Amino acid sequence: MKKILAIALALILVLSLTACGAKKTTAITVAASPTPHAEILEIAKEVLAKEGFELEITEFVDYVQPNLVVEQGELMANYFQHQPYLDDFNAQNDTHLVTVAAIHYEPLGIYPGKTTSLADLKEGAQVAVPNDTTNEARALLLLETNGLIKVDPAAGLSATKNDIIENPLNLEIVELEAAQLARSLQDVDIAVINGNYAIEAGLNASSDALAKEEKDSLAATTYANILVVKEGNENNEGIKALAKALQSDAVREFIDKTYQGAVVAMF
Repeated sequence: MKKILAIALALILVLSLTACGAKKTTAITVAASPTPHAEILEIAKEVLAKEGFELEITEFVDYVQPNLVVEQGELMANYFQHQPYLDDFNAQNDTHLVTVAAIHYEPLGIYPGKTTSLADLKEGAQVAVPNDTTNEARALLLLETNGLIKVDPAAGLSATKNDIIENPLNLEIVELEAAQLARSLQDVDIAVINGNYAIEAGLNASSDALAKEEKDSLAATTYANILVVKEGNENNEGIKALAKALQSDAVREFIDKTYQGAVVAMF
């Protein structure tokens, strides 16, 4: 009996030591837009797994919920937006979200709808743009860069169609939710579409757009897509590991190979 008890105690000790020596997996939860953010995160997930972290990705198709779930502590981070949008969101919603790292930027593009060339735009042509504050301003600046309108410089990154001071063709600016822009192409002459929604629709700014933001433009740095957390969580071990994974060689290679210029790494 004593021998059996000794063996049992020995087995318990071995199992306890094995459990203590096992590598603990730490979960990191992140909200993301499906394309390209969740796709990029899948590569980061592989990198993180080697470091003992499990990345849990939750996809959202809008630009509001990903910030709210991080603010409320439901998820640890999000990856879908640029700094001007985050700044505006914090100001409008009294949220306390901060940037951890810049990962990539997606060139905004002007895509053909009923009109297939900027030179062929007629008087009163309809131009669809995003209806959220920072992305509408960005779209208007791209139209301005291509000589279609002129925007009041004082409006800055908060410009709307009401800040257009010159409009030689009397273009009709149609404000739509960003996610609806690609679907609007058959109904408007041209549309200025966010990179992620363009990619989802099978469009590439490098090959399909009539004009786009260039790599050396101010937009490349101003509108870099960022990893975001609630203030105070910037130094969380998992968040630091996620930022490092998103800026890894594996992620850069995936971005370059997969998106062919429609997404550009910023590291």
